[in-house]
Amino acid sequence: MVCMAEQEDRAKNSSEEIIRVEVEVSGIVQGVGFRPFIYKLAKNLDLKGIVLNNERGVKIDVEGTKRHIASFLGALDAPPPIAQVEAIETRHLPCAGYSDFQIERSQKAGSTYTFISPDVAVCKDCLRELFDETDRRYKYPFINCTNCGPRFTIITDIPYDRPYTTMASFEMCEECRTEYNDPLDRRFHAQPVACARCGPQVTLLDNTGQEVKVEDPVRKTAELLKSGAIVAIKGLGGFHLACDAYNNTAVNKLRQRKYREDKPFALMCRDTDVARKLCVFGTEIAALLKSPQSPIVILPAREEAPVSDFVAPGHHFLGIMLPYTPLHHLIFFHGPETLVMTSGNLSDEPIVYKNDEALERLRNIADYFLINNREIYIRCDDSVVKPFRGEQTFFRRARGYVPFPVSLRQGNTQVLACGGELKNTFCVTKGRYAFLSHHIGDLENWETYKAFEEGIEHFKKLFEISPEVVAYDLHPDYLSTQYALSLDIPRIGVQHHYAHALSCMAENQLTGPILAVIMDGTGYGNDGTIWGCEFFKVHSTGFERLGHLQYIPLPGGERAIKEPWRIAATYLERIFGSAWIDLELPFCKKIDLEKWEALRKGIELNYNSPLCSSAGRLFDAVSALLGIRHTINYEGQAAIELEQLASYDNKVYPYEIIEKDEKFVIDTDSTIKAITGDIKKKVNIELISGRFHYTMAQIILDMATRMRESTGLSEIILSGGVFQNHFLLELTFQKLEKDGFKIYINRKVPANDGSISLGQAYYAVLNCEE
Repeated sequence: MVCMAEQEDRAKNSSEEIIRVEVEVSGIVQGVGFRPFIYKLAKNLDLKGIVLNNERGVKIDVEGTKRHIASFLGALDAPPPIAQVEAIETRHLPCAGYSDFQIERSQKAGSTYTFISPDVAVCKDCLRELFDETDRRYKYPFINCTNCGPRFTIITDIPYDRPYTTMASFEMCEECRTEYNDPLDRRFHAQPVACARCGPQVTLLDNTGQEVKVEDPVRKTAELLKSGAIVAIKGLGGFHLACDAYNNTAVNKLRQRKYREDKPFALMCRDTDVARKLCVFGTEIAALLKSPQSPIVILPAREEAPVSDFVAPGHHFLGIMLPYTPLHHLIFFHGPETLVMTSGNLSDEPIVYKNDEALERLRNIADYFLINNREIYIRCDDSVVKPFRGEQTFFRRARGYVPFPVSLRQGNTQVLACGGELKNTFCVTKGRYAFLSHHIGDLENWETYKAFEEGIEHFKKLFEISPEVVAYDLHPDYLSTQYALSLDIPRIGVQHHYAHALSCMAENQLTGPILAVIMDGTGYGNDGTIWGCEFFKVHSTGFERLGHLQYIPLPGGERAIKEPWRIAATYLERIFGSAWIDLELPFCKKIDLEKWEALRKGIELNYNSPLCSSAGRLFDAVSALLGIRHTINYEGQAAIELEQLASYDNKVYPYEIIEKDEKFVIDTDSTIKAITGDIKKKVNIELISGRFHYTMAQIILDMATRMRESTGLSEIILSGGVFQNHFLLELTFQKLEKDGFKIYINRKVPANDGSISLGQAYYAVLNCEE
């Protein structure tokens, strides 16, 4: 029998045994302080060996006691703040007898899988130095280190080294170079490292381009903002248009100059204490606001929020972010509590990111320009998220998240997916990774299309991709589709709503079969009509359309999207005939009867009245009927304002589900009829909106149970822009969960058309593998 003391000695000897381990770490681990992190960790644990960057990420070859190696490997689970570890692979090797631990020169061979870090918010250490009067970077607007600052927007080529960034023209001073070369320094190989002596500088201009001669341009900018001026401020990914959010005159002036009638402005608050004066949120949301990604977070507004009524007219939510650059923090140090901080562009155009372009295109909006001489290489908007059930969902995925990839189930084919038209993104794949672009915008003008083309070329260069196949939307008139069809490589068309389902499948590495409910505004259907309320059985090679909303004509075509009253009138005409005009409804009294008669004849003659099964258009029709929004000034406005007014009510309006041509068809004519009855009874619109939402959730459950009965499947996807309506999403979740369904939604990419390119890419990857 072995005594206890002998067991302890053996255990001790085993833990002191010298071993060697080779570690491969992939993910965002280059240019984020990962090698210095490894260097310090190895030194602290008295380990020997090497660390270096290679084509897969970071390679570590380390030897030491078994106990210390175990501690070392355990510490890899807590990497530097902006590192994102995708995978860690280890293998044991014979001991090499290393005498020290060193950072070695990077290796590069073959095809690269190196990830590039997104731009991230200034870190706490840099903020402390920013306001430390004894620090040599005191109040320097471009302070950064390996844990923070610009990345994606300044890189011009790979590898990610200073000569291949827009910092190449700034020669480091001796002190900065010493920090840059010291493995124990927080700025070791921080490519944007600089100081006031050797780095970029800010300049204040008036809107004629003349410099405003002041000792401190940042302080002067804050004073101008407090006095009611509109200032174009150059940030990480482009220009913002800023003004005091408490100043009615300033905010209204910005709306008028920017031609942005109603769409909410984003706000930047000095800190979370100020944000809590405006919105209701807890500690988890505070952490998200203060995270390295620092997105705009859509939050419920307090009734007493002191912001201007022009910030978010008709909305009960506000989009809040915190300062994420040193320049922002300096402005708030001298300035107001809360600023409107909206994209620097004219409505429907891409964000402006070059100094000369800003002066030319924003001079009629901004009174002043706070510019700098650090170039932005690729424009990038702010990300927008909204919490749902303890996690975030994306409305727009850009700064802070792009270009970190989505990991796919499989992949060898290099794919370019061109996305849709509205809220466009594109996507490229390499290996198991899908690199979704930043938000490009609506491809409806030359400027946005040019940004689309430039973005694709940049991603191809950054990730060393030569697409072998291009995937695209079936709509023949989309500019993204026409771009795809112009390429001389194999082409794959993917139906719009199927691509929505595939995007959620890609996130969750699913191949199906699985059920899917896809609800949005517009998508080209396989039968040539406009789809938008689709119930699918989906799998990796295709889909079956099991059901849909009953078709309704769109009088005047796309114009009906901008004028929802046309859709409401079409429903009423179908239900009541021409007698609907005499219904005692406020809606009917506002209709231009002469205009409607022309539209009605167009429907009869099947002229410019395409058939549509869109849930988005049904929401628009209800919004118009309730007098909320007869015409819209931005995409989705009618449905968004309908959601804003909804109050919980578990009454279900009548509807029918009929079987037609082996499909379930949802007839909501009785729903509309019941709504008109509530309007006549003067039921308040909050209740009517709530009942309509509850009815839509019940329809989804009803259809889901029918699909489950016919397919045997109980896993279901919810995707499409309509599901960014979190009031509807929550009601739907409650009903489906109670009935035993397992639900998947988009978490890593938007549910709206910003996810289309990922779904297209996933289809191509799954169906082009050898």
